[in-house]
Amino acid sequence: MINLALLGYGKMGKTLAQLAPQRGFEVRLVMDVDANAQGRGITREKFQGIEVCVDFTTPDAVVENIHRVAALGVNLVVGTTGWHKHQAQVRKVIEHAGVGLVYAANFSIGVNLFYRLARAAAEIFAPFPMYDPFLTETHHKMKKDAPSGTALEITRQIQPYFADRDIPVASVRAGYIPGVHELGFDSEADTVVLRHTARGRQGFAEGALYAARWVVGKKGLYSFADVLELGAGG
Repeated sequence: MINLALLGYGKMGKTLAQLAPQRGFEVRLVMDVDANAQGRGITREKFQGIEVCVDFTTPDAVVENIHRVAALGVNLVVGTTGWHKHQAQVRKVIEHAGVGLVYAANFSIGVNLFYRLARAAAEIFAPFPMYDPFLTETHHKMKKDAPSGTALEITRQIQPYFADRDIPVASVRAGYIPGVHELGFDSEADTVVLRHTARGRQGFAEGALYAARWVVGKKGLYSFADVLELGAGG
């Protein structure tokens, strides 16, 4: 059993806590926002024996959490989005602490394979200027960031193929939709659309726990795409 700490106890945190024991983890510590204001709940005493910490909190809390957890020598998996402008700073923190961190805008294995499809589609369509690329993403009304981190990551990955064109992104927040991402290419003659639809949060939790098991004993900053490419032997 791998000893796990969970930072953030919203819907994703609760899904992780439910699934973790079935996947070989013991959840030793859970802290919601109130228990960890400004990172002050992250102490050596509370993290005694913790091997991996999974963070699904908020953009304004995650960087401080990473600083404090890394300083304790504990490896991390970060599913929080909206902090990547601080990535250079986080890399220095991780390297200085000698720990490992896996991050992703989306820990769904299907979404990460979707990134590969998006790059392939962009490469195919880019030479044909009559096709305009576009992105739409739809999530539940409680999701705070827009566009989603996943939509931003898709944009980042395909933008080099459309260096002279903007890629519009549209966001919808309504109801209880787990997540839908569509990459389209539209011309006067037709439209081609790639779609990923999440059926629930378990896929995200499965991926985060896969990353948590993988990062044990590792050092350095890795994307989840790195983890999937390196595999269990990486």
